Amino acid sequence: MIARLRGVLIEKQAPEIVVDVNGLGYEVLVPMTTLYNLPPLGEEVSLYTQFIVREDAQLLFGFSDSRARQLFRDLIKVNGVGPKLALTVMSGIDSDDFVRCVQDGDSAALVRLPGVGKKTAERLIMEMRDRLESWAPASSPSALAAVPSASANLAEAEAALVALGYKPQEAARAIKAQDSEGQSSEALIRAALKSMVS
Repeated sequence: MIARLRGVLIEKQAPEIVVDVNGLGYEVLVPMTTLYNLPPLGEEVSLYTQFIVREDAQLLFGFSDSRARQLFRDLIKVNGVGPKLALTVMSGIDSDDFVRCVQDGDSAALVRLPGVGKKTAERLIMEMRDRLESWAPASSPSALAAVPSASANLAEAEAALVALGYKPQEAARAIKAQDSEGQSSEALIRAALKSMVS
């Protein structure tokens, strides 16, 4: 099992990144909340990971801290929630906000996430409530520096939302609704996700 990776970040195309570890490139799927905290390309990155083997694929998921990895592990234990949906949930809502929704029984907020219907939201609340009793809020993540090309940022942000399960038209509308002037793709994604979930 691969529990942790440390290497150089060489590619970043949400929700997938590539980390070079001594000449070996690892493809890692990360939630947007982790992507927001990644350093620029060419710099060292350290991720907590979860390796999942299926009949048709071997997938490596990465997280900025061990708490996020534990939340992912808890999510995939929920009946009907696979790794892709867990990644989408963690991308669409901050971990502390998700825990708050579960503890408060706020299924309406969870239903706004792509791929989460009323039954799935209720199941998440019912099955996750006990697992998250000891959850303590973390400090807020720091923002990343802006990337120069505005049009490239818009396209990357739209592609990331589509990869997370939003319809292309919905993703384009959400990104265009944001003030894209000087914002990085990560900032655009974060703002669009926040507007769609709230």
